[in-house]
Amino acid sequence: MGILIRSVYQVKDQRLEKKLFGLTFPNPIGLAAGFDKDAKLYKELSNFGFGFIEIGTLTPKPQAGNPKKRLFRLPQDNGLINRMGFNNEGVEVAIERLKKNKGILIGGNIGKNKITPNEDAVLDYTLCFEALFPYVDYFVVNVSSPNTPNLRALQEKKPLTDLLNTLQKLNQETNKPKPILLKIAPDLSDEQLLDIIDIVKISQTAGVIATNTTLSREGLESEYKNEMGGLSGEPLKERSTEVIRFLAEKSDNAFPIIGVGGIHKPEDALEKLAAGASLVQLYTGFVYEGPGVVKRMNKAILKNMD
Repeated sequence: MGILIRSVYQVKDQRLEKKLFGLTFPNPIGLAAGFDKDAKLYKELSNFGFGFIEIGTLTPKPQAGNPKKRLFRLPQDNGLINRMGFNNEGVEVAIERLKKNKGILIGGNIGKNKITPNEDAVLDYTLCFEALFPYVDYFVVNVSSPNTPNLRALQEKKPLTDLLNTLQKLNQETNKPKPILLKIAPDLSDEQLLDIIDIVKISQTAGVIATNTTLSREGLESEYKNEMGGLSGEPLKERSTEVIRFLAEKSDNAFPIIGVGGIHKPEDALEKLAAGASLVQLYTGFVYEGPGVVKRMNKAILKNMD
């Protein structure tokens, strides 16, 4: 079955390959974190043509997440609101599944348990980092989900610098360090984004994922527009592109950026890449447009090269 699906959805062309962080991505279209939280479906999902799959967000201990109902479809806006709250089975359970991986490029998105106070957050990230290290190709430090109380406070300069420096120290002590990326919120001010650039440079973080979901509700029309949680999909498209462009220009392209937010059509992917992203990731666009969207995007990238 997998061979049949791959034959329909995958686009194999060496021109799509991207070499970044010492890794070779078969193509620049990835699946964003949150879709395959517990590494249950990375093999099946990769058959749809994704160049890489990001699992998680994983926490040290299993946690149920927020009470249901916690995911809302906004069809008039082509968006989703979620307040999942890092629901996952814990890092050790995911590792057992990742042991079966045969060559799929995997990112490990890590966070802290809800009950862990911010002053101890670094312990949770460290635990996940050390446990996952042999089983993923790159790491993403998630301090930007709006659905874990006070998590976004970790984006402030001092706690974030301390967290990234701690992980980087552990990373450099290994035989072969792995790329550590930072996932940021779209709701940061220009001043905060300039701080992010400084922090990334100081901590030698490999790159930035821009962006997570937004708390903004501007211009929404759907029934569930006032639900609590993070908004993703088309309403986020413009802001995430703005953040990508700002980071790329103000840093003089000092680090790679993975662009996420409102990528539904091939031209959305091209727009993110043109703004300064090296790779892009889908979540809501994959939900709304279906699995064929990855192939359409890869074909559009090839056409754009021609």
